[in-house]
Amino acid sequence: MELNEKYPCTYRLVVIEGNIGAGKTSLAKRISMDYNSHLILERFADNPFLPKFYKDPDRFAFPLEMSFLADRYTQLKKELASPDIFAPFTVADYYFMKSLIFAGNTLAGDEYMLYSQLFHLMYSSLPKPDLYVYLHQDPENLLTNIWNRGREYESAITVEYLKKIQTGYFDFFRQEPSMRILVVDTRDIDFVNQEEDYHTLLDTLFVQKYPVGLTRVFPQGGCKM
Repeated sequence: MELNEKYPCTYRLVVIEGNIGAGKTSLAKRISMDYNSHLILERFADNPFLPKFYKDPDRFAFPLEMSFLADRYTQLKKELASPDIFAPFTVADYYFMKSLIFAGNTLAGDEYMLYSQLFHLMYSSLPKPDLYVYLHQDPENLLTNIWNRGREYESAITVEYLKKIQTGYFDFFRQEPSMRILVVDTRDIDFVNQEEDYHTLLDTLFVQKYPVGLTRVFPQGGCKM
């Protein structure tokens, strides 16, 4: 039996997010391949401010966050306005709210106030995902994943920074009661290297049904509202 028959997805827009190193891009790519769905990937590798920011955050925080804001909005506005009619659904490895979460940890004062105003103007014009998935992992494990992939510009990332990003996501979730947000605890599964765990995750995401609002799910042990 094909995966799309065993674990049918009834959503039109699925967002896979998580902290840095959580495996969101790997999962989004795998789902897109297995379901022949439209794939949207964040274009962070092309951002010239990213390596500069990791070396000198105070100097390059504002241009970095503004460049990400503009690029994410342009990409999502274009791709979500004209979805692929031949694809069963769209899966993305990020959503626009990511912009405000990261900016909240890098900007302060007047810069953050200006950024927040621009963000909310843009955010209100974008379609909301039918299912928003957040892959939750311990910051210490995330840092190991980051080191293993060996991107030089990520070498300065710390556990403390990852904890701040994690807090930012959960703060934002509480402000979005109208979205179907699924926090998946991935500490006991390896969906990248273990096929059985990947299938368990597909069952969790697509077969199980969840209400609008925030739900935390433990693939190995049921779910807790």
